[in-house]
Amino acid sequence: MRIWKRVLLLLLVVMATTAGYYGYSFYQFAQNIQEPNIAPPSGGNSTKAAEIPEWDGKERVNILLMGVDRRGMKNNGLPRSDSMMLVSIDPAGKRYDMFSILRDTYVDIPGKGSSRINSAIVDGGPELAMETVSQFTGLPVDRYVITDFEGFKALIDAVGGVEIDVEKNMYYHDPTDKGVYDINLKKGLQKLDGDKALQYVRFRHDATSDYTRTERQRKLMSAVVNQMKNGTTLIQLPTILKEVTPYIQTNISSVDMLKLSALGLKLDTLQPGNYQLPPMGMFRESNRAGSVLIPDVDQVQSFMQEKIAPPKATETTGQSVDGSTDSTPN
Repeated sequence: MRIWKRVLLLLLVVMATTAGYYGYSFYQFAQNIQEPNIAPPSGGNSTKAAEIPEWDGKERVNILLMGVDRRGMKNNGLPRSDSMMLVSIDPAGKRYDMFSILRDTYVDIPGKGSSRINSAIVDGGPELAMETVSQFTGLPVDRYVITDFEGFKALIDAVGGVEIDVEKNMYYHDPTDKGVYDINLKKGLQKLDGDKALQYVRFRHDATSDYTRTERQRKLMSAVVNQMKNGTTLIQLPTILKEVTPYIQTNISSVDMLKLSALGLKLDTLQPGNYQLPPMGMFRESNRAGSVLIPDVDQVQSFMQEKIAPPKATETTGQSVDGSTDSTPN
């Protein structure tokens, strides 16, 4: 009996130590990525986590993900966002929706006039980018995450790679950086490391160009989310956090990160909503400032409300009739 008591005590000590280690790792990660790794533009502001109302964990939360290409940047400023994705999380329905925003979307940027939506981050930092996206979509957006090419690669490598069915052969020679960012992928199901995964989401030499590229970005994002729920990956969490810390900046508070992490384990990650903004039929092409897309903002906002609405159930099966169909052309 005494032996079992000692075994139980040892297990409790191990569990407490492990929980403390994981908790400390997460706390350090949350604190470090809230530091302003990137200076706001002249005249721009940067909202710190402490200035944002704490999320109650029950209301829908909208987070703007921005991928930037810092190649050629000689300071800690911000280039245009190479990719923009709005992730809308519904705690009540245990689901999330991903909305890729086409970077050539021509919108009103508050206080700056009309321009491509991906220029907002240059004109006023993440604050202006969030305000612009909020005005465009009609959803409140006050939280963001920024990373760059190297951060993206570090995340994929840290989780052990991601299995993706590459839909076709992809090749592109990038004339910059002596071929470091060349794309050379073969068709078929395969595990992509960070370098290959970056190639996959950057390729845009399709008949539908950026439309298909953003579809691939959402596809890979869903795969990463599923991978993060894997038991082995969770065990490696402290190492993963350490690897990606230098490449990420956010204004999400430590408390809110903990809530989001706990919620993430409960989310239905098999069938997220995957959408393109603006959807097909809700914009017109124009050469007003180069080749841009002029969206019908009212239609876009109605589309957003429709997609984030709680799914309706049929009377006979209880299955959702408001499926997460992708509006991106194949």
